[in-house]
Amino acid sequence: MIQIKDVIQAADWKSEKHVPVIEAPAKLKKADFSKISVSVGKQIPHPNTTEHHIRWICVYFLPQGEKFPYEIARVEFNAHGESTQGPNTSSVFTHPEAVFSFKTEKPGTIMASSYCNIHGLWQNSQDIDLE
Repeated sequence: MIQIKDVIQAADWKSEKHVPVIEAPAKLKKADFSKISVSVGKQIPHPNTTEHHIRWICVYFLPQGEKFPYEIARVEFNAHGESTQGPNTSSVFTHPEAVFSFKTEKPGTIMASSYCNIHGLWQNSQDIDLE
């Protein structure tokens, strides 16, 4: 039986346009809200066309010492140039980037996944310490 972990891809975001890029401070202040940004295509722009686009980004936080992560953000990108006139005829496009704030009282790992409608699931993670 194939499992989802077998089809999630990972790579260096500097050389692969599908990998979610997590931008967060290396150290957060305990129990203070901190801004986190997650995007796709930071170094190499990802196409955003009706035929080829990032559909969503989901972000989780796994506190150190805990078994299960918490989903802390999920963003869907629904405008890719499509319209009733056909593919790539609209002037409305979304960019695969999400900015949100969260707080924690434990260090842990931020994990992000993204979905490309052609190239599937991608992941990245970043460890977070507390001051």
